[in-house]
Amino acid sequence: MNLSFYPLDLKLKHTFQIARESRDIQNNIIVLLRDTDGVVGFGEAAPTRFLGEDAKSVTRVLDQSVDLLQQADPFHLEDTTHLLKSRFPRDTAARAAIDIALYDMIGKKLKIPLYQLLGLKKPNANVTSFTIGIDTLEKMCKKVDEVKDFPILKIKAGFKEDIETLRELRKITRAVFRVDVNTGWTLHEAIKKLKLMENLGVELVEQPFPVGSIELLQKIRGAAKIPIFVDEDVKDTHDIPAFSNVVDGINIKLMKCGGIREAIRMIHTARAHNLKIMMGCNIESSVSITAASHVTPLVDHIDLDGHLLVTNDPYTGVMVDRGKLTLPVGDGLGVVARNEASLLSL
Repeated sequence: MNLSFYPLDLKLKHTFQIARESRDIQNNIIVLLRDTDGVVGFGEAAPTRFLGEDAKSVTRVLDQSVDLLQQADPFHLEDTTHLLKSRFPRDTAARAAIDIALYDMIGKKLKIPLYQLLGLKKPNANVTSFTIGIDTLEKMCKKVDEVKDFPILKIKAGFKEDIETLRELRKITRAVFRVDVNTGWTLHEAIKKLKLMENLGVELVEQPFPVGSIELLQKIRGAAKIPIFVDEDVKDTHDIPAFSNVVDGINIKLMKCGGIREAIRMIHTARAHNLKIMMGCNIESSVSITAASHVTPLVDHIDLDGHLLVTNDPYTGVMVDRGKLTLPVGDGLGVVARNEASLLSL
C-alpha cells in the first residue's frame, strides 16, 4: 500500500473555547492509502495538545509509517494496527488516521459499507448533540439560537458562571442539556453544581475533575441523580476497569483510542463493566466523523458534530438534519471529496 497525506486546517465558525483552552483553527492531517489495485482509503488525524499530539507529531509518525505499510496486506488489520501501536504507542490520532483509511479501503474492496463490514445494522436516524463552547452569555445564547432545531446540546462548562449561564440558556431552549466540564471543577464545585443542575434538564455531566481523580469521583458517587461520564480519563481499553464502580459511562473517541478497531474493543469492555457509552469526537472533517457514525449502533449517546463546527470541510459524508445522522450511500465510509480528482492526484 502507498501512504500519502496532506495537512487540513479546519477553520471554526466560532472561537472554540473549553475550560482549559481556545482555538480558531484545528490543524488536522488527511491520509490516503492507495493499494496496488487503485482502491483508495481515506483517513484523518485530529490531534490534540492535551494528549501530546499536534500536526508535526502526526506528520512524523506518518513519514515513518510509509515503509511499514508498503508491503502490508490491507486485510491484515490486527497485525497492522498491532505493529503501529507497538511502534507509536502514544500517537493515537496518527494511528487512527491509518486505521480509518484501512477500514475504508477494505469496505471499498468488498463493495460494502463500513457498518456492514463491522457486522452492524445500518444506523437509523441516531441523534447527535451539538456543542456550545464557552463564550460570553450573549454569544452563547446566539449560538443556541443558531441550532434551535437540535434536540440535544452539549454545553461546555468549568467556568465560574457556568450555572448562571445554564439557567439563562434554559430560558431560550427546551433542548436536553449535556454538560462537559473538561476537567474544570473542584470537589466543592461539583457537589454544589450537580445538585443545582438537577432542575435544569441536564441529562449527564462529563469529566468534572482533572485526569486521575478517582477518589473525587467516588466522593460524588450517589451525591446527585445526574449520571457522570469520563472522557479524558479513559483513553483505551486498559483504562476502563478502574472506573467501573465510580462513574456511569465513558466517552470514546477514535482520535483518543487509535481508531475503529480499538473503539470496538472499548465498547465491549465498557459493556462488560455495565457502563454506558458515548461516541464523541474532536474538531474533525466529514472523514473521521463519518467513520465514527458507522459505529453508533453500538453506543448509547452520540456527540459527532465536529464537522458542523467548521466552515471549510472538503468532504461530504454523514449528513445531519435537526440532529439526526444519515450515513451516505456508498462503500467503505461512503465519504466523497468535494474536489476528489485533485485530492487523489496528491
